[in-house]
Parts: sequence; C-alpha cells; structure tokens
Amino acid sequence: MSAIVDQTPTSAKSVIDLFTPNHIPTVTEEKIDCDGLDEKTALVSPSEEQYDALTRQLSQRLRKGHGEAIYEIGIGGQGDPGLSSEEMAASVATLQSMASTLECDCVLLRERKSGDGLAAEYLVRRRAKENDFVEVRVAVVGNVDAGKSTLLGVLTHGELDNGRGLARQKLFRHKHEVESGRTSSVGNDILGFDSRGNVVNQPDPHGGQLDWTRICEQSSKVITFIDLAGHERYLKTTIFGMTGHAPDFTMLMVGANAGVVGMTKEHLGLALALNVPVFVVVTKMDMCPANVLQDTMRLLVRILKSPGCRKIPVVVHTPDDVVVCATNFVTERLCPIFQVSNVTGDNLLLLKMFLNLLSTRMPNLDADPAEFQVDDTYSVPGVGTVVSGTTLKGVIRLNEVLLLGPDPLGHFQPVAVKSIHRKRMPVKEVHSGQTASFALKKQVKRSDIRKGMVLVSSKLEPKSCWEFEGEILVLHHPTTISPRYQAMVHCGSIRQTASILSMSMDCLRTGDKALVRFRFIKNPEYLRPGMRLVFREGRTKAVGNVLRLHPSTSGGHHHHHAAAAAAKGAAKTAQHQGRPAAENGDGGAPAAEGSETVPSANTVVSLPRGETEPQKASKRNRGRFRGPRT
Repeated sequence: MSAIVDQTPTSAKSVIDLFTPNHIPTVTEEKIDCDGLDEKTALVSPSEEQYDALTRQLSQRLRKGHGEAIYEIGIGGQGDPGLSSEEMAASVATLQSMASTLECDCVLLRERKSGDGLAAEYLVRRRAKENDFVEVRVAVVGNVDAGKSTLLGVLTHGELDNGRGLARQKLFRHKHEVESGRTSSVGNDILGFDSRGNVVNQPDPHGGQLDWTRICEQSSKVITFIDLAGHERYLKTTIFGMTGHAPDFTMLMVGANAGVVGMTKEHLGLALALNVPVFVVVTKMDMCPANVLQDTMRLLVRILKSPGCRKIPVVVHTPDDVVVCATNFVTERLCPIFQVSNVTGDNLLLLKMFLNLLSTRMPNLDADPAEFQVDDTYSVPGVGTVVSGTTLKGVIRLNEVLLLGPDPLGHFQPVAVKSIHRKRMPVKEVHSGQTASFALKKQVKRSDIRKGMVLVSSKLEPKSCWEFEGEILVLHHPTTISPRYQAMVHCGSIRQTASILSMSMDCLRTGDKALVRFRFIKNPEYLRPGMRLVFREGRTKAVGNVLRLHPSTSGGHHHHHAAAAAAKGAAKTAQHQGRPAAENGDGGAPAAEGSETVPSANTVVSLPRGETEPQKASKRNRGRFRGPRT
C-alpha cells in the first residue's frame, strides 16, 4: 500500500502532467449536431446554422452550471490540440459574440501551448441581474488559533492583518469573542464577484462594515463563508454548522507554525464523512521557519494520502494550477493546498481566483415541492417572528402558505410568508439551494419555533417521526455501544438526543457498521430517507444515513392540532362543572414500550371508584409545590 501512496503526486505540476492533452477531464458537453463541424475549429468561422447550434449548446451548459461555464478553445475530440494565432483570435471573437447574445461576459483564464498551436480556457458567466446571483457556501474549519476569522476578515474587507487580531475583530458577534479572540458561534460573511471575476466588496470607509445589499446587487456570484469554531468546547456548534448550513465546500485551515494539531483531524474527518469536498489553506507563512513549515506540509500530505482520505494533495503556486484544481476539484480526488499570509498578503490572489471559479454542487430542484430547513429564529420588533435557513427543494414565493412543524405533538400548522430576504436584501422568491430569511404572517411565537423545524409545501403531506432506522459506522468509541445507549443526533438542522432501541449486532465497537433503530427523546422530527447523520456523545462519534422512517401515529396536519385543542378546552369546561373530564392521559394505561407517548384527543380516562376529580387533581399535584427543606 505504501508503494502506491508514495507514487501519488504531491505538486500541481505533476498533476497537470497526469492530465495529458488527450485525457484532461472536461465538463461533459452536449455534442454539436452539425455535420462536418470539427470541435477544435468549431468557433473559427461557423455558418449561421452552426452558430445557433453552438449558442444553444453554451446556453445549456450555463443552465447546468448555474449561470457559468468554463469553455475550452483549441482542443478537439481526437486529442489533436492547437490552433494558429489567427484561428485562436477568430474563435475568441465568436465566443465573445455568443456570450454577449446570452448576456454573459467571458474572461481568459489561461492560454497555453498545446502541440504546435495554442489552446485556451475562458470563463463564461452571466452578468449580474437584480436579486439574482449564484450562491456558494464554504464552511471554514480548523483548530483553534489557525487563523480562520483573520483570513475571512482579510478576504472580505480587503485589508491585511496587523498580526495582532485587527482583521478578525470585524467578524466577531459577541463581546466575549472579541475579548478572548476565539469564535464560539456560527459567523457569516460574504465575498462577491462580478461577471468578470473582480471582487466587489467595498467596506464602509468610516465604520468598516460591509453593505451586503450593495454587494449582492453588483455580484454574479456570492461566496458565503460559514465561520465555525475551532475549540473542542464548541464542537456541537461546529457540527451544526457543517450539517445544518449545507456547505458546498470546506476550507480546512492549518497554522504553519502549529501544524496539524488538536481538532484539525476531527474537522477533516467530519467533512469527509458528510461527503463535502475539502481544500486546505496553510496560514501564518510570514512567521514560520522553513524547517517547521516542511514538517507541517509533510504531515499534512501524509494525512491527505492516507487510506481514510485517499486525496491527491496539490500545492498551488501559479494561476495555471488554480484553473486545473478548480475545474477538476469535485470530479477528481484533488485536494488543493494554498500557502498564505494574512499579514504580507502572499498567495491571497490565488485563493480569491480559486474561490471565484468554484461552482455550487447542489442540483437544481426547483420543480419539486418546496422544502426549507430552519437554522435560526429571531424576534424582530415591528416585524414579528423571523426564521432563517436553507431552501432544500422547490421555489418559495411571497405570500405563499407553507406548513411549519413538527411541534412537540408532531403537528404541522399553516403559516404565510410575509417577506423574504436574501443576504439582507428583499426579494420576491427563493430557489432551491439558496439561503434566506422569512418573516411569518401568523401569530407564531419565536418560542414555538426551534432549530430543526421545516417549512414545507402541503403537497408533500409531511409526517413527523419519533423513530427511524439508520445505517451507521462507528468512527470512535472507547468501549462498546449497546441498546438504550443515548447520544446526540445531528441530521440536517436537527440536533437532538436519541436513544438506540435495537441494533443488527449485539454491541458495536470502533470500526463496526450496523443497522440501528433510534428514538428521539424530546420532540418528533421531520426526516427524509437518505439524509446524512452524525451521532456523537463526548469522544464517541459515528456517521451514517437515514434508511427508513417510522411516522408517529398522532402526527399530521393542523386539523389534528385543532381537535386536540378543542378536546383540551372541553376537559377544562367539564372540570369547572364538576363532571369527570377526558384528561389527556394522566391516569390512563401505561404506553407500550417504544410506542407513541402522546395520546389521541379522544382518550377518555375513567376515575377510580369513589374518587372525585378535585381529589384526583390534588393527588396528582401532591409533592409538586413543596416549600424549602428545613
């Protein structure tokens, strides 16, 4: 195995050599359906019919790539690359004409000699439209003091750090974060690129704050950085950021002087378990001795090549390396490594160029019924309750009525969307893959909404579930896991303790894989088969997928909720009149093991002979209101 690992290339140069002109992986294109048209010379002097076909093909690629595509000129299907300089000029003119027809800009990424001629790659991207931009989410992880918040402050505000925490102050949300210099909450910041790939972030010269609305109006692509905590104490917050915010990519930060220490491996393993592509940024290059940097890089490369990761580490030195890495990042096993300094600004331009070329991984699911997961809730004076989160499927429009739930009883209630904001900018609709905030019309209290709830279309007929089956792989556990073991389940934006009811094996140890049936402890949740889950408790960690759901019998729509409320009201009236009431299960038979604990609204509880309702109530409350012990 070691012999194979040692042959893995470790620099971008050798990776480019891997992809000979015949084998450079490209985005799969629809074939041009014109007789006698060679792909290499297709753009040199096409007829009107061929020009229309080429424009249609480019339009399809733009739609598939969420408004952008990397177009190669001078490479044919038979691998005989190279155009003369006159042919290249004619091809570029044709491409620019096609791009302007489709309201796009095209920018040269790189031009190289290929055989006897020239080959080039151009980025074609739609121009910024009002309220319409591509959003790419990047989760920023790494050990404490690796420079995560500092790098984001430098990237988004365009000012270098002073080496004493100037840049990171702009990102912190809480007073204790400013005092300690450590992130404890999930922070957000944005970096906007226009259609030509230029950064549009312009901080306010007085307050130094970013105007998100102006950035979004001028941007064709917005990179949202999810700044996560590096300290082990805040691991649950970091896991929630990785599962709940649905990142497209992970930026793993490593301090060159400290090396791969602490939570670095933990965060890398989490990203790999959730199938999120990873690229690495090594910071503090200005203060790191050469021999320490060499040791850090050697260890980093060894970890990335290890059987658990199976990545091809690529150290990025030139713009050519950036283009190769960005175009083959998702499809191949490449893991780009950037070596940057936030104080001197070394290689920050290469990192910005790479971020500009990243495209969202989420498929276009606009045709599906709407589904939105809630990440956070707010109570805004004069507006009411506001929920923020990610649109997983469908399109959500202004004034649309969606079902919010599940509540503690497993019900969903209808709510109308009063206003929609994307990156603090009011919009009329949001599409799948986009993050947004909704102000809700109905009088919904903020205390009634929690992280993990969903807003879904009534077409889905959502059901909540207390129990579900999943296939899990135990990454680490000091002893053995057996039934009735309890731990925290992270699944999407859900974060709740669950206990194991049964397993396909008697007990689980580190490295074991099994089918497990879970039951939530506190609230029923809305799940879908196929969702990734992380199961953790202290140093125990397991990852897996949701396979099957067991919907709760009492869950359902809002009319069940109304029936339950009506039954409760009837019980109160009966109590007032001195009649035996239909109590909600206080004196009923005990629930069966593992069954739904919430009784139906029609349950009638009989009282023991000779006992009146007030006597029963006093019995029930006995010992509840004790005074202080003497």
